[in-house]
Amino acid sequence: MASKSPRGEFAARSLIQKRKKFRWSDIYYKRRMLRLDVKSDPLEGAPMARGIVLEKVGVESKQPNSAIRKCVRVQLIKNGKVVTAFLPGDGALNVVDEHDEVIIEGIGGSRGRSMGDIPGVRYKVIMVNGVSLKELVLGKKEKPTR
Repeated sequence: MASKSPRGEFAARSLIQKRKKFRWSDIYYKRRMLRLDVKSDPLEGAPMARGIVLEKVGVESKQPNSAIRKCVRVQLIKNGKVVTAFLPGDGALNVVDEHDEVIIEGIGGSRGRSMGDIPGVRYKVIMVNGVSLKELVLGKKEKPTR
């Protein structure tokens, strides 16, 4: 039985076109080419984003854990979208105040989703007013007064 693909000496162009056509049935290729994940992403494909803290919120962790994870609602400067960001570290909530300028990044869950037992939180705070949150929590640096 003969192959459906062209096999001749001058078959390269039609083989390439055929392969291009079939790649569209791959869901990951299709999402990447149509940029669907970037369009729906509040950070618009960037690794980090600056934002203003609107309020402090406590998010209840999923079963079987029982805790209130300390988070903040952040309005991004570049597009005005509001996201929830986790505050890592013991006592980080005391360091961050409303109207502070923070830098957020992805929290590191699978495929850009939420991490661990925190439902619906995809981002974490890494800097507050230009100072690393980790150093503020450890007491190595002071938060600049504005």
